[in-house]
Amino acid sequence: MTVVNRDGSLSRALADAVIGWRWADMPAPVQRQTLRSLVNFFACALAGYRDPAVTTAARVFARLGPAGHCTRIGSGVATNALHAASLNAMAANVLDFDDTHMPTIAHPTAPVAPAALALSQMRRISGIELLEAVAAGIELECRIALAMSPGHYSRGWHITSTCGVFGAAAAAARLVGLDSQQTVWAFGSAAVQGAGLVEMLGTMSKSLSVGNAAANGMLSVWLAEAGFAGPPAPLDGERGFVPVFGPTVNWPALAEGLGERWEILANTFKPYPCGVVLNPVIEACLTLRPSVAERLEQVSRIELRAHPLLRQRTDRPGVNSGKLSQVSAQHAVAASLSRGRAGLDEFSDAAVSDPRLKAFERMLRFVDDESLGVEAAEVTLLMADGARLSHRVDAAHGSLASPLTDDELSAKCRELVRYGESGVDAEALLDALWRLEEAPDASVLLTLAAGRHGSV
Repeated sequence: MTVVNRDGSLSRALADAVIGWRWADMPAPVQRQTLRSLVNFFACALAGYRDPAVTTAARVFARLGPAGHCTRIGSGVATNALHAASLNAMAANVLDFDDTHMPTIAHPTAPVAPAALALSQMRRISGIELLEAVAAGIELECRIALAMSPGHYSRGWHITSTCGVFGAAAAAARLVGLDSQQTVWAFGSAAVQGAGLVEMLGTMSKSLSVGNAAANGMLSVWLAEAGFAGPPAPLDGERGFVPVFGPTVNWPALAEGLGERWEILANTFKPYPCGVVLNPVIEACLTLRPSVAERLEQVSRIELRAHPLLRQRTDRPGVNSGKLSQVSAQHAVAASLSRGRAGLDEFSDAAVSDPRLKAFERMLRFVDDESLGVEAAEVTLLMADGARLSHRVDAAHGSLASPLTDDELSAKCRELVRYGESGVDAEALLDALWRLEEAPDASVLLTLAAGRHGSV
């Protein structure tokens, strides 16, 4: 492996960029995508805040203290900044409905936004300052992820967590006011706390690493502010984070075109609460469903033709929890065909126990096709009478080629607020989000997203 820039010039260049970017200099599409990422973040967090993984962690954190005045979204409960950031990151990611950076399959906003939002309650920052921080954090997280992809994720590292800690650190570094040297130090402390394993997907343990990414990014910044020093090349040194965690490294992806090429433009938003590789499968099944709704018992075999990653990540028959169902093609196909829907209720513990869905599992067959992208799939239903019904999706809705519109994102937020039953006024929150550039005090977002006091 060729290692470059052992003097830390890449680490320093990234630090200079993330603390130097200004909102007015960012292209309009980057600005809009940052706003869209925050809308999607609040939607997901306001649905996920009462998930057992989050509420269990919240009860344990409450015993550890200390108290604070940072809001845990949806619950109305105040806690300290580190715990608030962690729990809000967990809430945003736990239902697998959060955003996806398509080149890496990282979920960038879940670790980044909670760190910036917690700081908005500790010091007065404007809406534009919050947006600058979130944009910078997402950009750094995605660039580090891209530099190590696809090998990093393939080896089993949970890329949202391992790279998200740097995104959270970048966002916090801006808001705390670190200089370039301090920001490099923060990257060093973030690097030694970057962890998360794909093996934990479908369990509560996965959420912990996402929460840690948000909290540890903030902690790294506060340590750096206090003079807690690190190495000069935490990212690009011979034994720095990127070469150690990346089996192969795409160095140009890390730092070329800073401020010119923006990875946030490759961020996408899901129409369904499950692994993004399942989106085209679900869309195809929902399209086929009207043709077989009255004769589902006649389906004898189901073929999924897709990129091999679909089989590698979602060939999971016999799942026994809602969390595991989020990464199960067997369950996604069964729910879509049987119920004609693919919402949060279809990826729940109750849905997993539905015997009608179990009947479809034995019918499923995967057909690997490397010519298809991860946003594409073809579903074929073989009927008992020999008929074949097929539908191919070349670009699933929610992909880069067919993105959710602003109106669809707002509708998603309304739906997830209703699902979460927090008592949050979705219209007031959406109005504040879409007009965030005008806000003199960004903490208004957490005030509007607080929910009923002590709800869970």
